[in-house]
Amino acid sequence: MDLVLNGRGARITDRLREVATHKLARLERMEPRVTRLQVEIISERNPRLGGAHRVEAAFATPRRTFRAVADAPDVEAALDVVVEKLERQIRDHREKRRARLIAGATRVKSANNHEQAPPVE
Repeated sequence: MDLVLNGRGARITDRLREVATHKLARLERMEPRVTRLQVEIISERNPRLGGAHRVEAAFATPRRTFRAVADAPDVEAALDVVVEKLERQIRDHREKRRARLIAGATRVKSANNHEQAPPVE
């Protein structure tokens, strides 16, 4: 997995990089075909904003890209929310693929049964 961690208005420390790598490793276990994971950590200096930190993530697989954004007062909390959102998207996509595969298999199976059945007079 190619992990790209960018910071806009925030410094990316070694500890933050380790925490992000550890939390995002769960996504790679869920979807092993990941080619690139791009995370951008944005620090807002506006006190009127509820979340001072924003994490944007894009998770690329060969056929689909998953994206998530989260705001939180802490970078790690925003990272947790982003990981949860991406896990949900991956889980939904996997279930959708599985349902299509099963539906297609039953369609083919029922078509084969109709072809083999003797004609009714």
